[in-house]
Amino acid sequence: MKYYVNNKAQSNGDHEVHTEICTYLPSDKKYLGDFSNCKDAVKEAKKTYDDVNGCYYCSNSCHTS
Repeated sequence: MKYYVNNKAQSNGDHEVHTEICTYLPSDKKYLGDFSNCKDAVKEAKKTYDDVNGCYYCSNSCHTS
């Protein structure tokens, strides 16, 4: 699955990680790569942003706040 991180932070400061098929995939995003799970995608996103979270809808197992 291809993963992206939202370049725009949420109100709590988190940059959310989304799959390519997510209904909430933002237009202002950075491609992270092709991963078999959201944990690896979140790890990749943390190379760019300190505060990263999985999307509640498409990466729920990585959603922490």
